[in-house]
Amino acid sequence: MTLTWIGVALLASHTAAAQEGGLQQVLELHVARYPAMQPEDLYKLLHQAAMGSEHAIASREAARQWLLREIETLQRSSPGSLDEALIEPISPDGRLVRVNLRPYLRMAGDHEPLLEAFWLTADRLAGDSRTLDLYCEQAVNLAREGTLPFAPAVLESRFAELKQQGYPAVHHSKQYTAEYQPAYRVVLRELLPRV
Repeated sequence: MTLTWIGVALLASHTAAAQEGGLQQVLELHVARYPAMQPEDLYKLLHQAAMGSEHAIASREAARQWLLREIETLQRSSPGSLDEALIEPISPDGRLVRVNLRPYLRMAGDHEPLLEAFWLTADRLAGDSRTLDLYCEQAVNLAREGTLPFAPAVLESRFAELKQQGYPAVHHSKQYTAEYQPAYRVVLRELLPRV
């Protein structure tokens, strides 16, 4: 079957619309689950959805040591909420997810399969700044519609600043960190070990 340029344009339009709907669902889920989310946390979510986790891995050994330190910290701190989701979708197609460490460790115990999934995800998934452009634009539009609880002008300004910086990875905001103590790994769902 040969696609004409009209067919390609229609397919691209349909794909963009489907992604936009999926992105809205993802963002609504996270805003409902994490009401203390700040614009920085929204950007981090969008960044992870578009760019994956490659930025977080210097080497396999560095990724292992980072995970072990985080597990040790979790074991010394509070157990976290028992209703914390094991996985949370972060990409519109549901392929990329955050795997929350507390429920993962309670269910699986062994961190090595998760480390392997994290490593393979970074290796297989190439980030795309054009996709991040689109996601940021969609988030601003959702804020304009009142779907997201952020001032559109604030998002627009912050996203433009981050784009100018080359879309760097960022940390969660202090508010988000204090409220939720996030501890997760970003992985492709199909690589997620069975628990």
